[in-house]
Amino acid sequence: MKYRQLTKEQFLALDKEFATFLATQQIDAKEWKTIKSTKPKVAEEELNIFSDLVWEKVLTKATYIEHISKNYINLFKCNSKEILRIYIKLNDTSKNLMNSEDFNWFLKNLTHKDIEYFKAAKKYSKERNLELFELIEMGGVITDGKLYNAIYQLIA
Repeated sequence: MKYRQLTKEQFLALDKEFATFLATQQIDAKEWKTIKSTKPKVAEEELNIFSDLVWEKVLTKATYIEHISKNYINLFKCNSKEILRIYIKLNDTSKNLMNSEDFNWFLKNLTHKDIEYFKAAKKYSKERNLELFELIEMGGVITDGKLYNAIYQLIA
């Protein structure tokens, strides 16, 4: 398996897509029930293949990833050949960027002396989608890039 199996909730949300996936392999609902009960390893492999297909599609479409923690924000723009990173450090440890009130303070005070910005770029050391997947597994979230672009304009 290239990534990880989708969660039960993710499979439920993709129920129609999974049924279509099974249909492309000439597996109908009745046969799927039989496979699950008599060949659990085969069923598991089908779930893994579908999961990899979903992850591959999602990661290929992803351009921006954010990771927010108590005192820092990592913003990533994931191009085809390299990843651009903006690292934001909040030096005021009494604030918590995971708290909506403090995050809103940050958004209103982007040039405050307690906020530091760093930016960098690096070529992928692995396949692009694998690196993006690792960022997500470490707590990153795929976003629309509004925060990245706003901060980039501020520090460019």
